[in-house]
Amino acid sequence: MQASVSSLYTPHPPHTIFRSNSDIQFCGLRREALGFQSISQFRNGESHRIGIVSTKPRSGKLTVFSASAAADNGSRRATSFDYDLVIIGAGVGGHGAALHAVEKGLKTAIIEGDVMGGTCVNRGCVPSKALLAVSGRMRELQDEHHMKALGLQVAAAGYDRQAVADHANNLASKIRGNLTNSLKAIGVDILTGFGTIVGPQKVKYGKVGFSENVVTAKDIIIATGSVPFVPKGIEIDGKTVITSDHALKLEFVPDWIAIVGSGYIGLEFSDVYTALGSEVTFIEAMDQLMPGFDPEIGKLAQRVLINPRKIDYYTGVFATKITPAKDGKPVTIELIDAKTKEAKDTLEVDAALIATGRAPFTKGLGLNNINVETQRGFVPVDDRMRVIDADGNLVPHVYCIGDANGKLMLAHTASAQGISVIEQLTGKDYVLNHLSIPAACFTHPEISMVGLTEPQAREKAEKEGFEISIAKTSFKANTKALAENEGEGLAKLIYRPDTGEILGVHILGMHAADLIHEASNAIALGTRVQDIKFAVHAHPTLSEVLDELYKSAKVNPHVSKSVSEPVSV
Repeated sequence: MQASVSSLYTPHPPHTIFRSNSDIQFCGLRREALGFQSISQFRNGESHRIGIVSTKPRSGKLTVFSASAAADNGSRRATSFDYDLVIIGAGVGGHGAALHAVEKGLKTAIIEGDVMGGTCVNRGCVPSKALLAVSGRMRELQDEHHMKALGLQVAAAGYDRQAVADHANNLASKIRGNLTNSLKAIGVDILTGFGTIVGPQKVKYGKVGFSENVVTAKDIIIATGSVPFVPKGIEIDGKTVITSDHALKLEFVPDWIAIVGSGYIGLEFSDVYTALGSEVTFIEAMDQLMPGFDPEIGKLAQRVLINPRKIDYYTGVFATKITPAKDGKPVTIELIDAKTKEAKDTLEVDAALIATGRAPFTKGLGLNNINVETQRGFVPVDDRMRVIDADGNLVPHVYCIGDANGKLMLAHTASAQGISVIEQLTGKDYVLNHLSIPAACFTHPEISMVGLTEPQAREKAEKEGFEISIAKTSFKANTKALAENEGEGLAKLIYRPDTGEILGVHILGMHAADLIHEASNAIALGTRVQDIKFAVHAHPTLSEVLDELYKSAKVNPHVSKSVSEPVSV
């Protein structure tokens, strides 16, 4: 679940806008990965080329061959510290922050404790999408009715497990290499080892068993991410009882696998395993499957993604004990009622995947050295990602982004939070609107959402004293979806009829993960329904699902377009 870093950048004021001559992106990265870029200064609507930026490493800082630009960099560069910025954690959040920091002229170092790219690239978003790409094609090839409807005849589909696993691993390796090269190319120092804050504006790093190094920084960003959460009573052996980290290696495809948790991770892996021939049993502690989704979308998802497949489920139960397979015995799972705690059932399966969410990776950071106490492992921060100490005071020069702060545990959230911090460090008070951040589940078909669910919106409306309205459109009426024989899907808009404010959008259908961004950008910019319904969408495209959605919304006629002024986010 990544967002292009460059799409999140906020430009400087009109008289000092700096942009490269091309917006070419390389594997989600900008032209820094290619070595050089031109810098232009825009004044009075005209572009004036002012120099060339060398992005080759040179004493860990960006060199600009322009007197005015160099003076601007120098005015921000600290002289009494080793670095302007040290980032602890080299995942998507840390990487995005480092790119933006260098663009802003900050001498930057990033501490890599494990591997470049963190969870998303190595054990999350990236390899899982590779597996889901395989499952999507397998699912389509195995759907005889779908193929016949398109006039196609396909022989029995098969797969090579090792080749599928290699596809996921190779993709992760490629992206990891691109991230590393892009940072080196723009002069970010990559410091190897685990980072620990040892005092104000001071960080040590090093590998276990080797001597440690200490560096100073004007500002520090914590971006250490998260690890799979494993409840008590569950024994992980990495082979038959696994987390998502192990599952992504696809070392074997079990005939029957239990998946504990039916959120994003559980749903995506159910899509992969059933496409490859496994039977799946969901074990969900809540009373319904997919508890984090909008209820209406969840019901449709169950009808489309679960009921037709080889999936059964338990809801309202805990897996209190899971024992790996050994000595010829299967994996055993003991279930109890989530409310009464009475024994419910015992399952014997070939494998169990623990998909119960993620826990922040914040141990060993030395937070006690700056009087910070975590809350359930999360680092407390304010809306500007500034770290809060045990006494409720802001810790000077220390920020925390991404999964480690727990605000919204998505890779692109970490990147956006990092960029917001850099904006603040370089003079702009930028506060990220988390309600505008989209999320997606890459099943077949996909699910995406942004903003509030209907229950959340109704609770907010009751508390603040306003009405909400719901608009819906179906993929069955969309020409492109019908041409693809993929008419199963729904788009749902939650909004205020008195002002036209968009409160939430939820989509289940073909390419839902791509479609959601129009809605998320509308929320971020404060665009109202009465304005966005005039946007033009190409025909025939899936985007017309949203076009019809906006047009079907009914805003009170007395509301003028003047209420739709962009708001600061």
